[in-house]
Amino acid sequence: MKKSKFIYNIVFACFLSSSVYSQGTKNSVSNINLKQIALVNQTDSYVTFFDIGNLEPLIFEANISPSFVIRERKDSRLMGVLTAQIIIRMYNEESFPVRTPSYIPQLTVYYSLKDKSNKNVLFARIAHHSNGQDGDFYNENGDINVISGNFSTNFFELGFIYTSISEKYNNVKFYQSSFEIHPKSWMAEDLHGLYSPVRWHNSFTAFKIPIGKSDNEKKASISLKLDTIWMFGDMNNWNVFDYNRFNGSLTFYYHPNFLEDIGLFVNFYHGLDYYNIYFQHQISVIRFGIMTDILSF
Repeated sequence: MKKSKFIYNIVFACFLSSSVYSQGTKNSVSNINLKQIALVNQTDSYVTFFDIGNLEPLIFEANISPSFVIRERKDSRLMGVLTAQIIIRMYNEESFPVRTPSYIPQLTVYYSLKDKSNKNVLFARIAHHSNGQDGDFYNENGDINVISGNFSTNFFELGFIYTSISEKYNNVKFYQSSFEIHPKSWMAEDLHGLYSPVRWHNSFTAFKIPIGKSDNEKKASISLKLDTIWMFGDMNNWNVFDYNRFNGSLTFYYHPNFLEDIGLFVNFYHGLDYYNIYFQHQISVIRFGIMTDILSF
């Protein structure tokens, strides 16, 4: 935790030191709207090409997360986002298998409080998470069957997003907090007592937007994202303050001018594996890869 906090302070200081104040120049961040707020707080699409840690040897991990916006008009305070999220891991083994992808289709509704200039947003999400398998949950030796064992759960999530805009430094920051709830009747029976039914999410994201009018300059040049999850409920007989209940992720993103729609990222993740039936694996990993633009104007 201390190391992550130190890294966060250093990188965020870079945001401020690299900012340029320009009076009389209209900054892009002042025009941020509900659609941009919603899409920034959806899951990012990415592909990793290198990792360091205790994951099984991978060729790559890919998160495919297209978002389809549903709204009556551009200035609507109510908006829906339909996302067909799929996470894929290709293993560095014979025949390079892709095992048990995570399928996470979801529908999220966003509501902007007060008027359209207000940046405080409430959201509600309903989602399904499964691995497309129907085999026995356990192997004969009692281990969880990660190759073909059935993993399936449904959940809803309620939360809010607070947006802070600095025209002086031309940056924008988002704070998101939510509770993800998996009702017992919505989960596969084998997950009871092993998989956390209540999860508290907190996320902080900061973007530095270059001042300028060209298309490339209207994309975020760098961003920083810190995610934490604390898991509650009956789970491996852990007490409520057990550190194993904590998941943390820190991502630094850079968009060079010569890349149009993608940028480079490095991510540090520690906690239980988010890859469906691998959920009992405790992992610590640093990953490098490419990511789609997550804030542009």
